[in-house]
Amino acid sequence: MKIKLITLFITTVFAFSLQTSAQESTDVLLKNAQAIAKKEGKAIFIKFEASWCGWCRKMTKDMKAANTKKFFEDNYVMVPVVVKETKGKEHLENPGSTALLKQYKGDTAGLPFWVILDADLKVITNSYDANGQNLGGPGTPEEVKVFINKIKKSAKKVTANDVENITNQFVMKK
Repeated sequence: MKIKLITLFITTVFAFSLQTSAQESTDVLLKNAQAIAKKEGKAIFIKFEASWCGWCRKMTKDMKAANTKKFFEDNYVMVPVVVKETKGKEHLENPGSTALLKQYKGDTAGLPFWVILDADLKVITNSYDANGQNLGGPGTPEEVKVFINKIKKSAKKVTANDVENITNQFVMKK
């Protein structure tokens, strides 16, 4: 009897740990983001990323930097979606991420790929430039300028100071 109880306990702990480490589905992520966006009057910024992607990490770092974090938090519900993981790391992906990426026409783009939605989940803009190229994590002065023009379409307010901070943070230093 004691062995059965110990086995049951270990099985329960293992099952619970698997549940808590599993990624949220994209349906749940979007439903939660939409509720917050409607309540707070924000747009939804979905960033598709992967653990192996250096540009994804750079963009996250740039968006969370001391001089830009408040701007992005004030204007967007941020939704990172893990997709396109390498073999053996597929467990890091959010269930439904590949379908969501395809829905927003980012399945042939590199990472990061991002899309900005309104609170009704309608696309405001995405990371494609005028030539159909994915900006990804913008790093050149030209890419950052396009990025800023795109966020001006979706942010509640973009000041000259915001533009300066984003430019200074995102443009790669030589």
